[in-house]
Amino acid sequence: MKLFRFDKAGSVGLGMVDKNDKSIDISSYGRDFNEAFFESDGIADLSTWLIDNEDKCKEINSEVKYLTCVGRPSKIICVGLNYAKHAKESGMDVPKEPVIFFKSTSAMCGPNDPVIIPKGSEKTDWEVELAIIIGKKTSYVSEDKAVDYLAGYCLHNDYSERAFQLERSGQWVKGKSCDHFAPLGPYFVTKDEVKDHHNLHLWLDVNGKRMQDSNTSDLIFNIPHIISYISQFMTLLPGDIISTGTPEGVGMGQKPHPVYLKAGDVIELGIEGLGQQRQTAIAYEN
Repeated sequence: MKLFRFDKAGSVGLGMVDKNDKSIDISSYGRDFNEAFFESDGIADLSTWLIDNEDKCKEINSEVKYLTCVGRPSKIICVGLNYAKHAKESGMDVPKEPVIFFKSTSAMCGPNDPVIIPKGSEKTDWEVELAIIIGKKTSYVSEDKAVDYLAGYCLHNDYSERAFQLERSGQWVKGKSCDHFAPLGPYFVTKDEVKDHHNLHLWLDVNGKRMQDSNTSDLIFNIPHIISYISQFMTLLPGDIISTGTPEGVGMGQKPHPVYLKAGDVIELGIEGLGQQRQTAIAYEN
């Protein structure tokens, strides 16, 4: 299933892309795509509901304002330097173990909402990433069973303020958690829809210029390894999001000089089968 959340007259509406590639309103299902939904095997429950109700759901004819594709999770966990060429352009060694950091859930926004350049920022950067959504509570899961705990996938632009992240000491989370630094969606795509999550084209353009163009086959640490590895250090809850890293082509790595976002820049990105996003950069205002 290809599911989404949208603004329905100020409330959260639920939608789905049907077999005819039409967006339909399934809000009458009545359960948000959040931790409680995943915890109670909501994907199977929704599939059953659709058997009797899909034909009754109306097509969404107006332009959709997408919200985050899942409700606010307990945590967003990110994997850094997970593409070898990105590590090289960042001037860092290829990691021997996954580099893990957190991103605040308050950074979440819709896939086409503006990116807000933070107050005092001069180094706001882009990062197209494949994000995965956990479907069941787990800890200490083995790599061979890790995908059993995977619910599906979504597109994530892991925006970063490089000075906050790398020049202000402490952990990376400071440069990752500004408002609107985690656009997610448009779709939450269930895992049965994706034939091979290690062979997905992902790309990002800034003002029409292709900056990132890669494939998830270049991941250093694959998805089962990532899930298993993180579960050794913390319990993963239903609805938790893991963002798996970005390929080369970020602003920080541009030669001969880094390139960072400024107000008015337009950022477009996508992942094969997971949809596209479009953000316009705006300056922070009090």
